[in-house]
Amino acid sequence: MADYDVAIIGGGLNGTSMARDAAGRGLRVILLEQGDLGSGASQASPRLVHGDLAGLERRRFFRVRRALRERDVMLRIAPHLVRPMRFALPAHAEERPPWQLRSLLLLYERLASRSGLPRSATLDVTHHPVGNALKRPFGTAFEYSDCVVDDSRLVVLTAVDAAARGADIRTGARVTRAERGETWRLVAIDRGYRRVITARSLVNATGAWTASVADTVLRVPAPQLATVQISQIVVRRLFDCNNVYVFQNPDGQLIFASPYERDYTLIGSVSHPFKGDPAIVAMGVREVAYLCDAANRYFREQIAPADALRTISGANSVVASARRRDGAALLDYRRGKAPLLTVFGGDVTTSRRRAERAVSEFTRFYPMTPRWTATVPLPGGEFAWQRFETEVDIARDRWRFLGEAQARRLVAAYGLNVKDVLGDAREKADLGPAFGTELTGAEVRYLMRKEWARFPDDVLWRRSKLGLTMPQADRDALAAFMAKAD
Repeated sequence: MADYDVAIIGGGLNGTSMARDAAGRGLRVILLEQGDLGSGASQASPRLVHGDLAGLERRRFFRVRRALRERDVMLRIAPHLVRPMRFALPAHAEERPPWQLRSLLLLYERLASRSGLPRSATLDVTHHPVGNALKRPFGTAFEYSDCVVDDSRLVVLTAVDAAARGADIRTGARVTRAERGETWRLVAIDRGYRRVITARSLVNATGAWTASVADTVLRVPAPQLATVQISQIVVRRLFDCNNVYVFQNPDGQLIFASPYERDYTLIGSVSHPFKGDPAIVAMGVREVAYLCDAANRYFREQIAPADALRTISGANSVVASARRRDGAALLDYRRGKAPLLTVFGGDVTTSRRRAERAVSEFTRFYPMTPRWTATVPLPGGEFAWQRFETEVDIARDRWRFLGEAQARRLVAAYGLNVKDVLGDAREKADLGPAFGTELTGAEVRYLMRKEWARFPDDVLWRRSKLGLTMPQADRDALAAFMAKAD
């Protein structure tokens, strides 16, 4: 008998979403990730959960409607990670006329379900806070509702929920060889130790490594895929309001400028075909300049490539003939050969539904319980999204040493499970050593024990974004603390 029903290679959003779904349907699941969870394309998304307004211009009405429904599902099951925002789309004299923008937004709202999000509105930005950061020629903007998400936390908490339902999550586990018979026999180097794993079926969810894993590890014909790089930049905060700006670019693309970690602005995205090693994806000067130029057409405060404090890039595989937003899944099974499911591409918004459909491919091989992920919250998300501010107030009332910013960060990261991080602490000193102004030893120990954090970058860039502000001395102290606690 095989050790597992399903073995999943790849710990990005596709892999962890499938692990959660399959484990919740009663399958024995193991997930193997060679690095850290969400360390590939999943950490380089534009952090948007939306229906894709631009898709309406390409007449992709059904796809937009599906994405809007998924937006509402994500808002319900992860109210701490997915936050409603008002998006401001200034009308530019050289781009789409105002009547066209208004028509698109009316159709966009018509395709959305009644989620309780505010309806769209027309703004006179000469008398509205949205206009404070814009150049003076802009007089009108259109405001509508969509959501933003902490993409890295979404990956990690999806894995946490999968583990709680019985999945075996292994980070630092690289599959080196696979033999396919009536079952799969995998050889992995798991944190330095050789391990042999057998599974009744296998999922290749390795993102930009999909083709190379198929060719060199699984030794099956590689699917015909293209690889696309997507990138954003982080600059100092360019505006005071809490809107996401949507800018029209002369090439027809929409560029987003979002509030990011309180003191910064995230601008993106730019994408192009990618060739090379996905482990060393880097953003080029031209892409940085492109995003700066897009922002400079609208913002009063001008930025240059040298103002980019951080670039964020990742590569992912897509169907060679089309860039399908909802990704794809290819099932290969033959008599005497264990099933192989290859899942790739897609965006954050459709990740839950993509995993649900992919796992359902196995119903022909295993009995399993019905689909369930659309109604069950992720860990810490057992509250209505409208109560987020209330939960911040509750946290501040229980742990009175928390400042507003720190309480908001903790609730946004852990939701109701913030109690498992802070415990019965009465003062900040009870949480152990401090690293920077917000990170504490108690939180680091929690991340190592419950969320598979092994190295400082796992904590500073994926389970939080505190790496933006933490001094080098505190990073060194964090590294020493984690090495001792390991």
